[in-house]
Formats: sequence, C-alpha cells, structure tokens
Amino acid sequence: MRRRDFITVLGGAAGWPLAARAQQTKLPVVGFLNGESAPPYRSRLAAFRTGLNDAGYVESKSVTVEYRFAEGQRDRLPALAADLVRRQVAVLVASGGSQLAAKAATTAIPIVFAVGDDPVKSGLVASLARPGGNLTGVTSFAGELGPKRLGLLHELLPRATRIGLLQRSGASSETQTDDLQRAARALGLVLHVFAVTVESDIDAGFASISGQRDAALIVDNNLIFLSRMDQLIVLAARHSVPTIFPWREFAQAGGLMSYSTSDPDVFRNVGLYTGRIIGGAKPGDLPVLLPTKFEFVINLRTAKILGLSIPPTLLAIADEVIE
Repeated sequence: MRRRDFITVLGGAAGWPLAARAQQTKLPVVGFLNGESAPPYRSRLAAFRTGLNDAGYVESKSVTVEYRFAEGQRDRLPALAADLVRRQVAVLVASGGSQLAAKAATTAIPIVFAVGDDPVKSGLVASLARPGGNLTGVTSFAGELGPKRLGLLHELLPRATRIGLLQRSGASSETQTDDLQRAARALGLVLHVFAVTVESDIDAGFASISGQRDAALIVDNNLIFLSRMDQLIVLAARHSVPTIFPWREFAQAGGLMSYSTSDPDVFRNVGLYTGRIIGGAKPGDLPVLLPTKFEFVINLRTAKILGLSIPPTLLAIADEVIE
C-alpha cells in the first residue's frame, strides 16, 4: 500500500470513533412551555436553571432548553406544545397556564408542571402522592391564599369594612371565591368582586373601590396581573387604595404588601424534577410537591405615602420590610 493511501485510510478510521462519540454526547433537550411572556419570568427562569444545576445539568453544557412563550395568547399554546413534541424533547416543562395544552399534546413525553391550583381537581394527575402517567410537578395552591391576604389586610386596617377583589373574569374557581367570601363574613367585612375581562376593567375596579370609605383591595394571583404589575402599582398609588398583591415583585416595585408562596422555590423544584427525569426517574413515581415557603413583604415607603402605620405584629412576621 502506498504511503498516501495508508494515511487516507488511517485518517478515515480515526474519524469513525469521533463521529460516534459526537452522536453519543448529543445533549438532551428540555422544552419550556409558558402561556405568558418571558420578562416577568426572569427570576423564575433563573431558579429553574438553579434546580437543573442542582440535579447535575447545566444549560448549554449538559442540557439544551427550548423556550416557547405564548405572550398571553393562550390559543397559541396547542401549536407551541405540538412543536416541542415534534422535536422529541426529553422533558416538557409546563407553566403559566400551559399545563392542559401540554398534557393534551403527549402521553409519552414526561411533563413537569408548575401550577397554582389543585392538579388533581384540574385533571392533571390522579393523585398528589402517586401522580401516575407522564405528569408530575409542583403546586403552590395559590388560590387558597386569598383568606390569608384578607386577614393581613384586616390586621393592617381593622376599621376597613369593604374589601375589593380584583379577579380575572372566569379564571378563579367558584370554590376559591366562596372561601374568600366566607372569610370576609367571619371578619364582618363586605367583599366586592371586580371581574377583569379587558384592561380598562382594572382601572374601573380601582376607581370603584377608591370611592368607598374604609376600603382596601386584594389582587388575585392570576398571571394576567403579573404582566400588568406597573399599571396596578400606579393605580393603587393614584387612588390611594391600600392593596395587597399576589407576588413579592409587586411590593419590591412599590406596592404596599404582598403575600405568596415562593415562586423561585417552586421553579427550583421544577428544575430539580426535570433533572431527575432526564436521569431516568419516572414522572408518575415522583409525588407532586407542595409549597413549604411563604413570603410576606411590606413596603414601608409606600405605607408612609399612604399615611399608614404598620402594626408591630405585622412587621414581626414579615419576611422582608422595605425601608
């Protein structure tokens, strides 16, 4: 064999194991599906990546993440979910109102969800302890926090007799609203529900409650309000309405108070579960995780602007006091 032919054969043979190794080290792909827009989820995405890291996976190094945001257009979710399924992602992460669309798109690909309501009642899983099927995840049971927010408002404003609830039209279950109504009656309060269908309904709700004496407002935990954070904080200040919000970002940005589960903690756990499933765990064997961390934030600067004095009892239980 001539020297040139030998080198050619040797070079070709050397390329075979390299190609095989490249094929073997192809990164697993995670699909991240969300019904909202990316900016409000910045801290949640960071927490999700932290969870992946804790499970041994680093984005762009040992795992690839394909993000799909519907930008509030929920009718786009089925097509976005179908696209991720066609890409044969290893795990599909569903949050921001995309959970049912993800479930409808596949029975084969593991799904890890972050959800605010009861995933058993909504039909996502068979039970919390043994989800079965291809879904598991984390629930914050955020819909059950309304009575707690009401109690905090009442402690701040014991003379307030009228409490408004800003709620997305048709979004919260009747059970959650009934629970809040019962809690209001037990405290001797009147609850006024302001249903939001279009953006102008938010302005109308604030205008209505601000025209009543001894009144305050609760903003429901629907994700539509997260994307309207600046508008809500401005309206609360303009109408001088003491308001408690559903996420800590609101109080940090100038809202009076917030009470919620820790969304970073929720999404870190979603990342952990995603990593465990990539590593071989079956979603149906992983119990749905419940919230363990709650956050109460008070903005003293906003309280001063509103002419409010925060009781020491509330300051003592706050996780963060902004001065």
